[in-house]
Order: sequence, then structure tokens, then C-alpha cells
Amino acid sequence: MNWVKSIGISIILIALIYVINSAMSSAGFFGFGIDDYYSRLLVFIAINIILATSLNLINGFTGQFSIGHAGFMAVGAYSSAYFTVNYGKAIESSLAFGGETIASGIVLLIAILIGLIFSAIAGLLVGIPSLRLKGDYLAIVTLGFAEIIRIVILNIDSVGGATGYQVGGYANFFWVGILAVITIVIIHNIVKSDAGRALVSIREDELAAEAMGVNTTRYKVISFVIGSGFAGVAGVLFAHYNRFLSTNDFQFIKSFEIIIMIVIGGMGSMTGAILGAIIVTLLPEMLRYLPDIQIGATTFKFADLRLVIFALILILTMILRPQGILGTKEITDFFKRKGGLR
Repeated sequence: MNWVKSIGISIILIALIYVINSAMSSAGFFGFGIDDYYSRLLVFIAINIILATSLNLINGFTGQFSIGHAGFMAVGAYSSAYFTVNYGKAIESSLAFGGETIASGIVLLIAILIGLIFSAIAGLLVGIPSLRLKGDYLAIVTLGFAEIIRIVILNIDSVGGATGYQVGGYANFFWVGILAVITIVIIHNIVKSDAGRALVSIREDELAAEAMGVNTTRYKVISFVIGSGFAGVAGVLFAHYNRFLSTNDFQFIKSFEIIIMIVIGGMGSMTGAILGAIIVTLLPEMLRYLPDIQIGATTFKFADLRLVIFALILILTMILRPQGILGTKEITDFFKRKGGLR
């Protein structure tokens, strides 16, 4: 019955993603359309969900403190973009018999695989020497790695360097939405597996986990590699939807933005990471529509102060709810009967 339920939910989600993607097209979906502004918001929400859930595996469930997620995103974005710019059209031509949609889909799938592999390798290279470190030391190493990646890319002319890199537009909301769902399902299954319990034991008490025979370094590296790989997938989708890459998109502030998502939602909560990604993506845009207030001869334009207000909201959230909105719980926990067992 669990399999039937999972398949049913998957079919509903795929159908919903297809309907939304169709509504984003110029023709719309049976007269219902979504304009470009809201279309981009929905795509970036889905991309941020991939980033938040993947970082949550490292920071939330394993208890590490990585602040270099933007670096792994950049690796995935630029490695896949280089492939599609140099080889994408040739592959599309060779697959012309399958139709333009199928050919471009295959190219994007190959690009996603390349971004995933390169980001996972980068995560492995960083993880093996650095994950014996803890706390602030690990944070400094991951932040340093992200900046090294950005500076290296900035000086490689074959991927645009400082001028930026034009990329083919292979991705749309359908691909981004499907990959967001796949990311959630995979990480959820990892967390609920024996490996996931080992990761949580490391978060709760690493010394006790070692005493019980858990190879803490091995599991931390596995967590880091998986999280980095999915950050690369988000980078691929960002590159092929945005159609332009700049190293400014992957500055350290991007890593902090992803951390804010999981901290606001609740570290160690899957639905908390999703909720945090939605809030951090939507809230600054919603604050654009704050009304102006006239007091005497002075007009206060609150929309111009939206980032300041956004920061104040985050500070208040951390003061009033330091464990995040959901803490380590899931949304489904609030719908269970009190004292009942599933």
C-alpha cells in the first residue's frame, strides 16, 4: 500500500508540474497563463528547494557546518554549460530523428549527469581532507573552497571569465520541478535508511557514534558528496534556465542565503528546508509591494527598504524561534493525533 500511495502522489505531482509548465508557455493551459515574472519565481523556488534540501543533508542531518554550497553549484553550472555550448548542438543534430523536444531533453539529461558527477567529485576532494575538522574550522575550509572555485572560473576564458557565459536554454519548469521532486525523494529515503540513522547519530553525538562502531569520517564524506552532487544539479538547472552565467551568481553570499533557508525552516527537517526555500525566495519579492506611507510632508517608501525589513524579519524569527519554524519536526507530525503512533 505504501508503494501504491507513493506512485499515486508521484503521478499527481508530475501532472501538476506539467500543468504549471504548460501555463508558463505563450499558449497557456486552456486559457490559463502565468506571466514571466511569476514563472521565474516558481523556477527559482524549485531550484532553491534542491539547494536547501541538499545542504540540509550535510548541515541539518549530519551536523556539519558547510558554507561553501555555492561553490559546488558553480562547478555543476559551468561544467554542464561548457558541455552544452561546445557539444550540445552537435548532439541535438545527431538526435534530430527523435524530434527537437526529445533531443534537447537528452542533451539536458547529459548535462545534469555531468554537473552531478563533477560536483560530487569536487565534494569528495574537499570532503576527504577537511571533514576530519569540526565546527568553525570546517566552515572556513568550505568557504575557502567556494571562493577558490569562483576565482578560478573568473580567470578561465573558455567559460566566459569575467564577462560571463552564454548558455543554451534547455531547462524549463517541468525539468526543474521534476528534479526538485527527485531530490526530495532521494534525500528523504537516505535519511530514513540505516545510513541516515548513522548520519543523525553523528549529529547528536559523534563520539558516541564512533564508540558504537559508526565510521564517522566515511559517513560524513558520503553525506558531503551527495549534498554537493545535488548542489551541482541545481547549478545545471540554474545555468540552462537563466541562459547566462556570471561568477557574481556564486559569491559567498549565495551560500549564506542557502544556510538561511534551512535555519529558518528548521535544520534536520525535510519539509522545514522546503518551507525555508519558499520563504526566503518569496519574502523579498513580496516586500516590493509594501505601500508608501505619508506622514506630514515626509513619504516613507518601505519598498525601498525591503532588504532591511527582510533582515529584521529574519532576526526576529531567530530570536523568537531559534530552532526554526519546524525545528526537527516535519509538517506531517502536526497532523498526527496527539499521543498516537503511526
